[in-house]
Amino acid sequence: MENSYKYFKRDISWLSFNYRVLLEAEDDALPIYERIKFLSIYSSNLEEFYEIRVAEHRGVIMKKNYTEESGAEAEEVLAGITKEVNRQQGEYYRIFYDKVLPELNRQNIYLYQDSIPESFHEEFVHNFFNEEIFPFLSPVMIQAGDIRTFIRDRRLYLVIRMVKKSKRLSTPGYVPEYHYALMKIPYAKVPRFIELPVHEGKSYIMFIDDIIRANLSSIFPGYVIDSCYSIKISRDADIYLDNEKSGNIVKDIREKVKKRKIGALSRFMYDRAMPDDFLAFVCEAFGITADDLVVGGRYLNLQDLIKLPNPKGKELEQQIPVPMRVSFLDEMESVFKVVKKKDVLLHFPYQSFDYLIRFLMEAAFDPKVEEIKITQYRVAENSAVINTLISAAQNGKKVTVFVELKARFDEENNMSTAERMEQAGIRIIYSIPGLKVHAKVAVILRKDSEDGGKRKDFAYLSTGNFNEKTAKIYSDMALLTSKAEIVQDINKVFAILEGDASEPVFRHLLVARFNMVSELTRMIQQETEHVKQGRKGRIILKMNGLHDQNMINELYKASENGVEIDLIIRGICCLVPDQPYSRNIRITRIVDMFLEHSRVWYFYNDGEENLYLTSADWMRRNLNRRIETAFPILVPELKQEIIDILNIQMRDNVKACRIDENLCNNFKRDDNPHKVRAQLAIYEYLKNRS
Repeated sequence: MENSYKYFKRDISWLSFNYRVLLEAEDDALPIYERIKFLSIYSSNLEEFYEIRVAEHRGVIMKKNYTEESGAEAEEVLAGITKEVNRQQGEYYRIFYDKVLPELNRQNIYLYQDSIPESFHEEFVHNFFNEEIFPFLSPVMIQAGDIRTFIRDRRLYLVIRMVKKSKRLSTPGYVPEYHYALMKIPYAKVPRFIELPVHEGKSYIMFIDDIIRANLSSIFPGYVIDSCYSIKISRDADIYLDNEKSGNIVKDIREKVKKRKIGALSRFMYDRAMPDDFLAFVCEAFGITADDLVVGGRYLNLQDLIKLPNPKGKELEQQIPVPMRVSFLDEMESVFKVVKKKDVLLHFPYQSFDYLIRFLMEAAFDPKVEEIKITQYRVAENSAVINTLISAAQNGKKVTVFVELKARFDEENNMSTAERMEQAGIRIIYSIPGLKVHAKVAVILRKDSEDGGKRKDFAYLSTGNFNEKTAKIYSDMALLTSKAEIVQDINKVFAILEGDASEPVFRHLLVARFNMVSELTRMIQQETEHVKQGRKGRIILKMNGLHDQNMINELYKASENGVEIDLIIRGICCLVPDQPYSRNIRITRIVDMFLEHSRVWYFYNDGEENLYLTSADWMRRNLNRRIETAFPILVPELKQEIIDILNIQMRDNVKACRIDENLCNNFKRDDNPHKVRAQLAIYEYLKNRS
């Protein structure tokens, strides 16, 4: 018998999250360049959404992708996506034109919105075009049914309509023949935004698009320009490995990455001002269907706004708190000595990522360290983490790195980094067929001469990647521990990665595909049992995504039985609040200067309080098709620290939104004069504790 529970569509829920990102650009309390940054993030997020999610639905319709979704379901979802994206695009350009540009003007920064510059800039624009842009232009004449060029994804193009110069143009009744051209905006040779000379204390910036528009007559000297509009396309960028168990996975992924640039069309975006007959010609010329169309504005590819020049500097930018030092770690010359005595909990980016680098560097040079094992999912370019591992190998340590090659959009960087490590003598283990390894764990195997030569091993477990770049902007938590019971479980995880076929028994870690789902289900149901016995039932779950229907059903049933549940979900959340079966569930979404990335699971457990940090969201892929780990916080003081942080986030009345049954982002505004902006409050909380 089917249940009567409701679920949000995954992709419509994600669009609700991305709209919340867009709302940051409308926040007058933020510095203007912070707001511009969020316009850029919104556009970049949407680009990837079309390259992956929309492309997958299109693949179902074209019978190229085989999933549980039917063709009819895919068409329904795509229709909903198109409707919502078109609505959001209208909001995007309203914010850009009515909010952002006027604020820039108030700061004496003028972003030209016309291809005709002021008279005092005409000469500069003309000269800049001739010297810096014109040599890189390659316009192509196009006609219906005669495609002679390939439109690249993530690139910006201009389509130009013109007529040949003729004396007959002035003849009454004469109907000229239109000619069309396609021209790619130089991508790597010239910046998207050009700073013009300051005039009377005012700074001027011009889109490269408009500088080209202002000089079209010199590009097409034999023609009269009728009109010009921007277009861009998105292509299927996902990687489908037909059979991961056969052949060389590195070679297969490398070949698939190359083909990403010529993937199937997933979006054709165009300037809404383009006349219908012009659009019809372009669609016919490039085989665009009505289902491909997404309405944009005069300027596309606005993820480039992140590069908008800032003539005034930091005063117009969000001032990010400086990562704090941890005094008791700084006071000791050895991280190992600290971790031998007690577990250490780190909070990034509130605290410095340097302590992980120090931990690995100490392992690289400590003569008692015999082996280092670590997972790598998304690695920074020129990574300090990788450099320390190479140093360890060069110092005679046995180093094993599990590299996940299927980390989307990081495949090439991960492959090149893996090759560099291999050349340094590091043992590299590549992706497991059919699975992604998303766990963020490291173990250091070390003999301790101070304890009769017995082993004293160390472990690092985190909610985020070993990536010093993202650690500056992603909010994550990490644990350093020497507890033997935790290290033993991590060694079992690495045994799985190294091909051990036995079925491990985990005493403390929750590991996806082994004990994670069963233990989570047990802990949820345990809260229900406590309520039935007249005691308190309480669950707090902080994650990036909640999609798995089986887990959602468990939460619905717990709510029906009176368990109080708070969800702090940044992105996708398919659980529907405000229903009879979800009346005890509240959903909070926080978007602010740092990307909320940590995952925390809290179960009251009749006062004993079980608390886990984890790399896993409750998406079907995380729970069933990945190797993920969740690790318990066993020290009461550290457990309380995390609970305090969760409570701060639930009290946020500045950046937090409550998600309702219509997927609306309702800001948690109240009459409390004490305003809590969680990320700033967490920084102060940790500062006071240190």
